[in-house]
Amino acid sequence: RIKEYADKYGCDFKEGKIWGVKCDVALPCATQNELNEDEARTLISNGCICVSEGANMPSTPEAITVFQDSKILFAPGKASNAGGVSTSGLEMSQNSLRMNWSREEVDSKLKGIMKDIHNSCLEYGKQGDYIDYVKGANIAGFVKVADAMLDQGLV
Repeated sequence: RIKEYADKYGCDFKEGKIWGVKCDVALPCATQNELNEDEARTLISNGCICVSEGANMPSTPEAITVFQDSKILFAPGKASNAGGVSTSGLEMSQNSLRMNWSREEVDSKLKGIMKDIHNSCLEYGKQGDYIDYVKGANIAGFVKVADAMLDQGLV
């Protein structure tokens, strides 16, 4: 628990909403819609330069628009939180193939998947000097599904 960590190491612990605390990086990770438009504006005005989601949709659509308009680094959960889903997929693959990969093999495969996601976001999200990871992740996901449909002769 975070409170136990803070007590043990003498850190400040804030109960409840924390988006008013000055920071460089914010990591909304708990619940859907935990970070709203006003809180996003507060983060930006307090100097936050990066928000990376670690849950399914912890930022409201309005908060995401604030991050995009401010041109800070914003990693949407569909990209930054994909490691957990990917790890589950790797586990299912091992089970299906009746194989056991070493920890290093799984880690290597996961790093490759996450690098591919990042590169796709860069490819499809580039807007001049800014990378819109939301746009990049959305377009990359669409292209992946469209390519699969074409490969299967469905379109």
